[in-house]
Amino acid sequence: MTKQVPLYIQGEFVAGEGDLIDVTNPANNQVIAQVASASNAQMQAAIANAKEAFQTWKETPVSERARLMMRYQALLKEHHDELAEILAQETGKTFEDAKGDVWRGIEVVEHAANIPSLMMGETVENVAREIDTYSYIQPLGVCAGITPFNFPAMIPLWMFPMAIACGNTFILKPSEQDPLTPMRLTELFEQAGAPKGVLQVVHGTKEQVDVLLTHEDIKAVSFVGSVPVGQYIYETGTRHMKRVQSFAGAKNHMVIMPDADKQQVINNLVGASVGAAGQRCMAISVAVFVGQAQEWIPELKEALAKVRPGIWNDKGASYGPVISPKAKERICNLIQQGVDAGAELLLDGRDCVVSESPEGNWVGPTLFTKVTPEMPIYQEEIFGPVLSCVEAASLEDAIALINASPFGNGTSIFTSSGGAARKFQHDIEVGQVGINIPIPVPLPFFSFTGWKGSFYGDQHAYGKQAVRFYTETKTITARWFSAEAATGPNFSIQMK
Repeated sequence: MTKQVPLYIQGEFVAGEGDLIDVTNPANNQVIAQVASASNAQMQAAIANAKEAFQTWKETPVSERARLMMRYQALLKEHHDELAEILAQETGKTFEDAKGDVWRGIEVVEHAANIPSLMMGETVENVAREIDTYSYIQPLGVCAGITPFNFPAMIPLWMFPMAIACGNTFILKPSEQDPLTPMRLTELFEQAGAPKGVLQVVHGTKEQVDVLLTHEDIKAVSFVGSVPVGQYIYETGTRHMKRVQSFAGAKNHMVIMPDADKQQVINNLVGASVGAAGQRCMAISVAVFVGQAQEWIPELKEALAKVRPGIWNDKGASYGPVISPKAKERICNLIQQGVDAGAELLLDGRDCVVSESPEGNWVGPTLFTKVTPEMPIYQEEIFGPVLSCVEAASLEDAIALINASPFGNGTSIFTSSGGAARKFQHDIEVGQVGINIPIPVPLPFFSFTGWKGSFYGDQHAYGKQAVRFYTETKTITARWFSAEAATGPNFSIQMK
């Protein structure tokens, strides 16, 4: 019998009452589970219970909330490899890549365990004569998260631990393509001692998302996904008076200066472009070769040609399949559009076959040169193991090229010049910048700070900005009258 993935509502694992959705292994497209969407009644019950649970959870001392996160991170570490294996089988990621997905989520839970210091307000004594001002940081209420298929451990762990540590309750709607990992995260959260109602998990598609975006009791929504959906989430959520952080698409460039270490460039560029089958919002999809650095492209081709995809437990595989046949079809269509537009295809991964699992959604490493900004393969986020090479005459030209992009998620420069690095980091209009680091995803005590069309909202994920996103600040101005204090009406707003 096919495994049925439950919902988690009112502290109980229950069967969904809506349509069944197949969960497939991308390496062979066999059904490994089915997930039932939440009915409207179940959605309403989840929200109502989260609202009810908030009334007691918000009063839970912050030290107790921190200890919950300490217990949770300990359980996540204990079950690290188990989680990675579940994740690998439903996403197709290699085991090592899956372990990285889990670990980066654990790091955010560790950060959430520091919540007492992150929730501290501010105090100034004697802002005026015998008047003090101080601020408190208080939770919002019921928050929701909508997460994508490509990081089913890390991105849910970006969201609900920070929100709940801040004193909110949370409703998670994970991707219907790989719900097994989020449900195991939920089981461990319950095991850690989370009170009933603090976390709810619902499944479904647009119908269920729309309930979260429009329900008056949802105060904030976090989302990670594609550009069109990200725009819809932001527009719909804010129109219904919700706080929204919406992380959308990307087109990340890596600038290669002629003075860079060639072997470091090639090694890093190969991993950053085709690792995780290119299904990362921080993947490098455009390599900008400045001046004579373009002479290294033949060696880059040789290195990429040696990379092979494979099944999750193949220790020699560099990455796994893309998530679905539809995703493969889209990637292959974009590769053909690149050829039709006049780009030079040095490596073509469309006919990739993995003998151990020939029915999988395999795309081999793909390399283009002579790519220009007008081409679809430059403009669109391909989300596959496809690297486009462009040329720039100078660092200034490279910076202008990147700044003209509508996206601003991540970028990097490889150089041995401190001056070039300083100019790049100062002038570039991108939120996350790497210097001799290809994928500059910050650790959780900083925030994930995409710009421009890569992010819609004001406060970003994890770090201090997540605390601001999931809380409100209340400021109190107080005077306690002494016996000698003057009495009588005061018609001025000044405090003296």
